[in-house]
Amino acid sequence: MAADPSPVTSTGTTSAIAAPHQKATRAGEAALRDGGSAIDAAIAAAAVLTVVYPHNVALGGDLIALVRTPDSEIVCINASGWAPEAVDVDELRRRYGDTLPIRGAHTVTVPGGVRGWEALHRRAGRLDWHRLFEHAIGHARSGAPVAGSLARHLVDPGNADLRGTEDFDRTFAPGGEPLGLGDALRSPELADTLTAIAESGAQAFYTGPVADAMVDHLGAHGSALTTADFADFAVEECAPIATDFGDLTVVTSPPNTHGFILLRALRWIASADTQACADPLATGLGELIAEFADGNGLRASVLADPRHAPVDLDVLMRPRVPGTGLGGAIRPSRPLRLPHGDTVGVAAADSEGYAVSLIQSVYHSFGSGLIDPTTGVLFHNRGTAFALDPNSPNVIAPHKRPVHTLTPAMTITRDGRVRHVPATMGGQGQGQILGQILARVSAGETAASALAAPRAIVGAQTDGAGTDTIVVERDLAEAARAALEHTGAPILEVPPHTEDMGQANLVVIADDGSMTAATDPRADGEALVLNRVRV
Repeated sequence: MAADPSPVTSTGTTSAIAAPHQKATRAGEAALRDGGSAIDAAIAAAAVLTVVYPHNVALGGDLIALVRTPDSEIVCINASGWAPEAVDVDELRRRYGDTLPIRGAHTVTVPGGVRGWEALHRRAGRLDWHRLFEHAIGHARSGAPVAGSLARHLVDPGNADLRGTEDFDRTFAPGGEPLGLGDALRSPELADTLTAIAESGAQAFYTGPVADAMVDHLGAHGSALTTADFADFAVEECAPIATDFGDLTVVTSPPNTHGFILLRALRWIASADTQACADPLATGLGELIAEFADGNGLRASVLADPRHAPVDLDVLMRPRVPGTGLGGAIRPSRPLRLPHGDTVGVAAADSEGYAVSLIQSVYHSFGSGLIDPTTGVLFHNRGTAFALDPNSPNVIAPHKRPVHTLTPAMTITRDGRVRHVPATMGGQGQGQILGQILARVSAGETAASALAAPRAIVGAQTDGAGTDTIVVERDLAEAARAALEHTGAPILEVPPHTEDMGQANLVVIADDGSMTAATDPRADGEALVLNRVRV
């Protein structure tokens, strides 16, 4: 279903924040006005999103972010969680075959998001930790109005399997029917958990009563996760991967994420000497989509957690030969459960030189469907991205991380300044969405125009789409549509501004330091740029 088609944009000079829900943006704004950094603002916004956007993000989910500090260092914070130490692969294979289910306790890996916030704050936070959670705690305890995207997901036929379950109904249908647009969504248990995190740090989530309660609830549903799996979990802080794109360098997250899909497509646009590259979003869109499809095939067959399986980045980054068509780009793939969206992206920057692209998720809509009644924590289903095929590099294993779709990104000028800070949801299509947005703004489009423009995504991006389907928004330009039809791939049309096609946010920093922020019309968000902050 299409969202409100009015983009939101703001321009100013000192700091910027854009998020897919207005209340999250306002929490980030408050952090900035109180003298916080862009990273403080992003954490505050993300905490609110775990309360008001639970179909897309929760405390029980993962986080991957890029953070840039004033000394020009850029670090990837990989807070993607791992499988249980005691996982029994043979038993899972006997029970499920080669593919884990979409829902249930066996799809839950250790949620990494809270540790990710901690890593971000240690690196670049200015405000006291507890202050970042005030808005989130207030919304969880007092109730926040159900926004449009959540209201649609609560009645979406794709979530019919959740309605009527004890965990789901306790939170989202307390009166017997799913909450509707504007109804108050309350979770005092979640407020208590957020309060514990605010008062005692991330450790309060991974040890002690909160962790005990979560493990007990998951164990009652068959999970092998233990308190030791939670207590031992650590974030990986690593170097991003990058490629040149015109006068910019584009950076994103390395494996186990599929950030390479973005980079190889941009490298193709920048390097191939064809008319397609001169107009990649119109007459050349078929070739660009073929490049994306090739990346999708590599993700399904090669990508894995590099701590457990060899991952050759040169192979992942090698562009296909232009003109070879879409058919050759689609590889037969092992089963890989990839979502349409069900993620949030927060973009923030400030005049001191801090910037962050923060992506956080529950993977599929409402994740595993399990919500611990003691803590109010909804758990993601990121583990369903694992393979059970023993020959797959992505096969589940003890303390292994699954293939990950979260794709933070930034662009950097030749003299080391941040130019663009995008952040998007979009599941398996995140790299494709980012590629189209960056191609547009690099060609001179405004931030708002680039986010509102129609998109085309290859893969299972929405209901009814297969791995070789090109999903297009109905208002795509005629020349672009013709280029896609020329590929011979099946085309599935969706309404303009369909949220499955991504809810993106973008901050753009000009040469003079002025900032523009924009949010996607496919979401319920807001973008703000401040001209003054109180320090």
